[in-house]
Amino acid sequence: MIIVFKSDATEEQVQAVVGRITELGMSPHLSKGVARTLLGAIGDEKILTAHPVDAMPGVERVIPVLKPYKLASREFKKEDTTIDLGNGVIVGGQRFEIMAGPCAVESREQTLEIAEILHGFGVRILRGGAFKPRSSPYSFQGLGERGLKILAEARERTGMKVITEVMDADDAPMIAEHADILQIGARNMQNFSLLARLGKLQRPVMLKRGMSSTIQELLLAAEYILKEGNPHVMLCERGIKTFEPATRNTFDISAVPILKHESHLPVIADPSHATGIAYVIPPVALASMAAGADGIMVEVHNHPEKALCDGHQAVLPAPFAEMLVKLRVLAPSVGRTI
Repeated sequence: MIIVFKSDATEEQVQAVVGRITELGMSPHLSKGVARTLLGAIGDEKILTAHPVDAMPGVERVIPVLKPYKLASREFKKEDTTIDLGNGVIVGGQRFEIMAGPCAVESREQTLEIAEILHGFGVRILRGGAFKPRSSPYSFQGLGERGLKILAEARERTGMKVITEVMDADDAPMIAEHADILQIGARNMQNFSLLARLGKLQRPVMLKRGMSSTIQELLLAAEYILKEGNPHVMLCERGIKTFEPATRNTFDISAVPILKHESHLPVIADPSHATGIAYVIPPVALASMAAGADGIMVEVHNHPEKALCDGHQAVLPAPFAEMLVKLRVLAPSVGRTI
């Protein structure tokens, strides 16, 4: 249920309703907009039928939420959610944010070099995997904690924010100490214990769509994080498995406007994993902006032929810079800056 407060409801009235919802065994989630304050009451909605709260002072009406995902839905929050990473970096705002960097942190020299290049291009969020989930147990698995320290050094040098993947719930607090955004990879989208753990950390989370997951399943996975009290969630479309072998995955461009319509959460597109082909990434990135994405994540490597993972889908710095020029030309036509 969504409890809508009157425009002149006092803080005391709001807190009284929050207390009543808690007494009834439901989970309260407060959302304060410009014109209205809303309270999501998560739990058995039949409780509110037996114990109506619409008669309490300050309450305007009570609305049932029809979607299976409650806190992630537009029904719960009409305004777009923005995630402030500090120093003016806001995901979900007017600026189209670029997350870029190598698939994996391979060495200190490699990471610092590409970070300096990307910073020079105006990129404000550095991506890089310290822990790498690989299909083969014999493939490079990442540098672990040493990789996190390298990313932290790159942030210290450039001022860029850092996003990196979390694979294990036990590692989450350590990774949160070094990263500004915690990434949940496609393979872990429905790792519910991990999602719940990140929901308690209050660190921004980017949740990638599972390779065979529906849009509704992605939003329900986001619900696990939101339900634990962490509102700083962004969704990522990274392609899904289909019968088409021409690309690594099939980029579901329609998922971007659907997610923006169904949810208030920011949407990031990942054309690198969606296509797996370096020359296809720039046009798909442009399509993502046109479709309404709030940003993109792109793999960039200065020596992709030497990359320890996913070198075939890494864009070289020069074509990446050309892509940024095209994005800057397109941005005003869709109400964005970059």
